[in-house]
Amino acid sequence: MILVDTLDLGHFTRPAAEWGGPRPRVEPVLGHLVRHPRGALLFDTGMGTGSAETDAHYRPVRKPLAVGPGDVDTVVNCHLHFDHIGGNQRFPDTPVLVQRTELALARAGGHTIDSLLPGVRYVELDGEHEIAPGVRIVPTPGHTEGHQSLFLDHGDRVTVLAGQAYDFAHEFGTPRLPWLDRLGELAAGRPARVLFAHDHDLWEGVLPAPR
Repeated sequence: MILVDTLDLGHFTRPAAEWGGPRPRVEPVLGHLVRHPRGALLFDTGMGTGSAETDAHYRPVRKPLAVGPGDVDTVVNCHLHFDHIGGNQRFPDTPVLVQRTELALARAGGHTIDSLLPGVRYVELDGEHEIAPGVRIVPTPGHTEGHQSLFLDHGDRVTVLAGQAYDFAHEFGTPRLPWLDRLGELAAGRPARVLFAHDHDLWEGVLPAPR
């Protein structure tokens, strides 16, 4: 059995000019604790500190991460922006799975809060990776080149932890990005539930079949 718990890690305010709307937009920051037959993993770890400029821009309100090193054996980041990796350094001996492309972008500078990167045991991936039966990382580039999502196979249905592959549930699938074909192939017509990093709403339906 695979179980998913959503973790409320706070919120930040995105300026209107950044998203093209009439006013600033408050967005939640969500992580997910996944328990599966071989262990447990944490998908994203909240907002990091260390940049007064970032705090002034986004006005983050952080909530403590109630999960520690003794609770999980793996950490997965959808990508390495500051609002997804804030708790990574709490897990210095835990493998943190990330796409090689994403880590290279982060280490090149200008991608995240640089002080959040050291002291983490990164495991670099090149594409898909099966963590355990029914628990699979799938690359979902777009928001960043190395963005990845987590595909969870419950047998009769599936769950996708989509991170920031799309910002909001109502946007999911539009535009139709190439990796949607792969998710549809894995789901094979079964009901799907898709959860996001910055939206309390979720998407439910049947993932599109490969074209």
